[in-house]
Parts: sequence; structure tokens; C-alpha cells
Amino acid sequence: MTNQPRADYPRPQFVRDSWMNLNGEWEFEFDDDRVGSKEKWHLGNKALSKRIQVPFAFQSKLSGIGSNEFHDVVWYRRDLVIPDSFANKRILLHFGAVDYEASVWVNGTLVATHEGGHTPFHADITDALQSGTNKLVVKAVDYSKDVTLPRGKQYWLSDSASIFYTRTTGIWQTVWMEAVSADAYLDKVRITPDIDNKQVELQFFIEAAKAHEKQQVKVEISFKGKLVSEDTYLLKDSVGTRAVRLNDFNDHGLGGWWTPERPNLYDVTFTLLVDEQPVDQVTSYFGMRKVSIENGKLCLNNRPYFLKMVLDQGYFPDGNLTPPSDEAIKQDVELTKAMGFNGARKHQKLEDPRYLYWCDQLGLVVWSEAANAYEYTEKYVERFTKEWQASVDRDYNHPSIIAWVPLNESWGVPNIQIDKRQQQHALTMYHLTKSIDSMRPVISNDGWELVKTDLFAIHDYEWREEVLTERYSTKEKAVHAMPANRRLFVEGFPYENQPILVTEFGGIAYKKSEWEGWGYSGAENDEDYEQKLRAVIRPLLNSGVVQGYCYTQLTDVEQEINGLLTYDRKPKIPVELIKAINDRK
Repeated sequence: MTNQPRADYPRPQFVRDSWMNLNGEWEFEFDDDRVGSKEKWHLGNKALSKRIQVPFAFQSKLSGIGSNEFHDVVWYRRDLVIPDSFANKRILLHFGAVDYEASVWVNGTLVATHEGGHTPFHADITDALQSGTNKLVVKAVDYSKDVTLPRGKQYWLSDSASIFYTRTTGIWQTVWMEAVSADAYLDKVRITPDIDNKQVELQFFIEAAKAHEKQQVKVEISFKGKLVSEDTYLLKDSVGTRAVRLNDFNDHGLGGWWTPERPNLYDVTFTLLVDEQPVDQVTSYFGMRKVSIENGKLCLNNRPYFLKMVLDQGYFPDGNLTPPSDEAIKQDVELTKAMGFNGARKHQKLEDPRYLYWCDQLGLVVWSEAANAYEYTEKYVERFTKEWQASVDRDYNHPSIIAWVPLNESWGVPNIQIDKRQQQHALTMYHLTKSIDSMRPVISNDGWELVKTDLFAIHDYEWREEVLTERYSTKEKAVHAMPANRRLFVEGFPYENQPILVTEFGGIAYKKSEWEGWGYSGAENDEDYEQKLRAVIRPLLNSGVVQGYCYTQLTDVEQEINGLLTYDRKPKIPVELIKAINDRK
């Protein structure tokens, strides 16, 4: 199907050959009166009156609907024919993301429910299938006006305004199937690099119909086409861990560290064997890199590393939260690098795995940030904690991700300065993340009002060069500044010599398209824009105290016109000029 939207493989770090993309035209219906369940639409016998292009949410132009009205209950339906190549196998149905709650039926049988608008889920639908044509039905329930819902930048009022954008309801990432062995298959593999010991730790998770006496995983690791390690490991349980030494690994030889400048990647093939017969095979990749903090310095691969990041909202004019194509994703990464940035802070969005794939492949570090709620309740804590754990689990293996950001600017914890519960929540998110992943720094509350944190991340939209130069001349001045009239740390959580980074700044509005909008400061023409960029970046490069920055922002987004690029990805001044500014030239 040549015109199928988002036809690329949706999970590029865990690839099987036997798969089928289900994107494209589905039947669709709004259910504002909530009659669908009572009328048993889940049985799939009712033809829905509208058509939608999955995986685009109905609010986007590319969905074919493009409505910004509130419709919190929506239904999808399509016929499903299982390929002959899937015969005698278990069939797994995958959803990249459905916002916010999803229920899935096959031939009237409920096969999955899921809560969380940004994380993937799947179901084994084998036992619900019948010969010939099957009926697949999805019901999605959103809570568009609930400010305690983990929502990111989705606005709870009708029209976008200020820093908030168009909502997303329902399916917004790829829907797909894959066929796996009926006997046993690899559910996932956790990959943990260890450059100090020149090895990689592999943790295997096996899903099996029954226990097997002889269950093995064959691991073949190669670098640029040359095999560097091959071995087979006996697994006695459904979970097993092995450390593989990479004898080729050094900084300058065949192997090598992963960095944005040299994004070296190892390819790996996992083959699951039962009674010495192969039953499953998955291909993947990994990067050998280490993120650490040594004597107050942020280090990549044991060396101090200055971060030059850009804030990236991950919105597109025609797809909203859903990139229109893989080419569009790759272009964003390429443009970011071309402007002299070595990283991106994905803002208030768990990004499409294809984005992280291109960051891994092309070399761009990522701060992965949760889509936050706006207010605090006990229900919010329950929802958010669960979704954040799933987010970290999904993206653990990506070498490009070097930091986790569960909270931003006290979103969800607006009274953190005085509310002990909200302080404990931020602390919990810090320690919970560290308990899942001990190899990456965690920022407890990016921007201000920090509790326990590995990096001291400051948001500062001051535009006067002399003020920025003075403010970041010493650590003492930096940590006691009050940008936006906010204290940078919560009382009782003093600065502890963490690396200081300015992780939001700039935001210079410059109108270069028909879009009307705002920014944190403004420019009149190209020359003025260049000078104002230099005025905010130069003090941070020259500080000696600041160890990295994140410029706001990559592109204009709806009513915000403070991007380095317009919303349709046109540079406002030459990318070479922006790169020169980042390179101190």
C-alpha cells in the first residue's frame, strides 16, 4: 500500500521480520452522548459514519477530519485479515499510543484495556481471531478539561493560547501486528552498556506457553558488518542476565564510544532456541556510552561534555503531536545538528520511537521528559507514576537518552515550596526513576523549585547580555538567582555542587511567516535577530560556571513564534549562522 501513512517500522530497536502495519483509513465516530457501549458498538456490527486516517488524531489535518471541538469519547472500526504468513503463530496487536484510555475488541472479545496517553501497549489476539475477516474495534476516552491528567502541552480550553497547544484524542501513534512463535518468544531485552569494563549487560525476558528444560538465547554482536562476539546462553527461567565482553572495544579501534560527534552503534541479533531449534529472532542495536557526574562536572564517556541543546516540542502543523512522516522526523534531527546543537530536550512529550532511532543513528543526545499534568491530586499521582515507569521502560535502551526529566517547572506540583506532599512526590519520582535506571542523571523538577536532583537545571528568559553575564559569573550568583521570581530550590534542599545548566532560555520571537504569535523577547529583522541570539548564547558559553544550555526553541508552534525555524521548518536565518553562534564564531 504505497500511500499508507507512517508505514515505517514502529519499534526500530526490537525488530521482527513478520509484521503488518495497520495504519490507514479506519471507520470513526464521535460518541458525545456515550451511547456506543449501550448499543454494543464493540461487537463491530455497526458501520461508523466517518473516516479517519490512523495514526493521526481527529484534531489534526492529516486525520482527514481536522476538528478542534471537544469529543472525549471516540470509536474506531476496521476489518482485519490475517496474512497467511502468520499461520500457526501467536498474533500480537500493538498500539504505539492512544490518548487517554483505550479499550480494544476483536470480534466482540475484549482483548486489551490501557490507561496512559503516551505509552505503548499490546495484546495477544490469537484466541479471539476467526478465519477470514475479523472485526477490530477501539474505543478511546479522553478527559480534555481535566488539569490533573498527564497531558503535556494539550490545552483544556477550546483554542490554543499562551504556552498550550491543540489537544490529541485517541490513536496518535502506529497500530500494527506481529507474529511470534506459539512456543516461546522474546518479550524484551534490556541493554546496559559498561564502557569501564568494556562489556554490555543483556537482560532477557521470555514469554513462553509452558516451561522448557532447554531454553537458550544466541547473541551475535557486530560492528560495521564485522562480527565481534557470538555466544549462546542457557536460560533456566523466563528472565536471565548475561554480561558480554567486547574485546574489540576501545576509543580508537574497531569499536568505539557513542557520542553525538561519533554515533558508533553495535548491531545485535537475538535468536531464541527451544530444544536447540530457533523459534524467535529479533534484531537490535546499542551504543557504548556512559553518563556520569565527576567532581561537579557532567561527563560523557568519563570526559566533561558541554551540552548545547534545543527545546523541541515535537509538534507539526498538519499532524500535531504525530509527525507526518519518517522523513520529517529525520529532518528535525538533521536541522538540529546543522545549527550546531548536540542535543534536544523533548518537551512535555514522550516522543515517537522513530525520533529516538534517528537520534541514536545520527548522533543527538536527548533529555526525555514526561508529559505532565498541571494540578496535583492523589489520582494524578496514581496515573502519572504508572505512565512514567512505562515511559522509562520503553526507552531504556536508547543510547541517545542521557537524562530523565519527570517534572518540569512545578507542573502537577504547583505548591511544592510549601506542600510537603508535593515535595515528597517530586522526591519519589527522582528515586523511582533511579530505581529503574541507575545509569542516567535525573532532574527532579526542571527549571526551578528543585528538590533532590542530579543536575541543577535553570530556566531563565532574561534577554540582556550584561545581566546574564553577571548572573552566571559565579556558582553562588547562579544558584541564588530568581528568574521568573521563582526560587531555584525548595527550602531544605540546598545546592550540592551539581552541574549547573540553563535548560530554557532565549525564546526570541521573530515573525517570518503568516503565523501571528508571541515570544519572551522580540526581534525586528534578520540582523537584529542574529544579534539577540548572540546576546543570550554568548554569556552561557563564556560563563565557566554553566555546563550546558537548552535554547527555546527549535520551531514555531501554533501561536508561539520563538522558534529558530518556522512551524513548517524553514530557518529564520541561515543554519550556518546559528551554528557559528553555537561554535563561538
